[in-house]
Amino acid sequence: MMTAEKKNRMKGIIMKGIGGFYYVKTADGVYQTKGRGIFKKEGITLAVGDNVEMEVLPDGDGIINEILPRKNQFIRPPIANVDCFIVVFAATKPKPNFHVIDKFLIMAEYWDTEVILCVNKCDLAKETALEEIRDIYGSIYPMVFVSGKTGEGIEKLSAQLSGKRAAFAGPSGVGKSTIINLLIPHANMETGTVSQKTQRGKHTTRHVEIFETDNGGLVFDTPGFTSFDILEASEENLASYYPEFAALSYACRFDNCRHIKEPNCAVRAALEEGKVSRIRYDSYLANMEEIKKKKKY
Repeated sequence: MMTAEKKNRMKGIIMKGIGGFYYVKTADGVYQTKGRGIFKKEGITLAVGDNVEMEVLPDGDGIINEILPRKNQFIRPPIANVDCFIVVFAATKPKPNFHVIDKFLIMAEYWDTEVILCVNKCDLAKETALEEIRDIYGSIYPMVFVSGKTGEGIEKLSAQLSGKRAAFAGPSGVGKSTIINLLIPHANMETGTVSQKTQRGKHTTRHVEIFETDNGGLVFDTPGFTSFDILEASEENLASYYPEFAALSYACRFDNCRHIKEPNCAVRAALEEGKVSRIRYDSYLANMEEIKKKKKY
């Protein structure tokens, strides 16, 4: 026979964290909870996306007793257990910054998550601009071309999120909130406009939350994934986070080839043959220089 104590214990997922409260979805519904004091004492931060074990208190609220093992965890913003990153950028207004976009892709590769590239504002871009983007990334990552204004491509994106916990990331002003509103109308997220002076988006999102899609996907609203430094990559392993470089590196003369000045480099040979994107290679060089500079300090 189940005791009252065990009956009040259940597992769930943190769907939202705000003001020190965590809202946990269980099979019985959503509970407002707090974490046990031991978490703070041990320096453990609860994160949206955490799978947890909680206990229902007499007043109907809950307390989180345990965090179940995490697939991954991010500090800014505090989210966990991401299956897939939807890296969003605009085809135009603002013009794509491929160096910055590749930083998001490096982050996803480091955490071994799936990647879907979502190119927004396609209704405003010339076909030549869209074709350039396809040439750069089309053979590396799944891509979806959408319009937050017309809704074009949203159904295709929704289908790719089925059964996944997906986090949206990308520069400000590219339409992440608009896309999420189309995917999940009940989200009612704030949307910002692009500053005419800087062509950068105005920050609109205030807290972290998960929204459910109609097809069983879970979407993180992540205000912190707009810009960051390459903290995880090193000079030695940066190339491994460029899948097309990693696939060629076995043919390099040296096992530790950095693909910059070394002789008989398969990556640079592919670059000269047009089999590797010059934009991706330039991004690699820029990110390598950034890592080297940070190493000096």
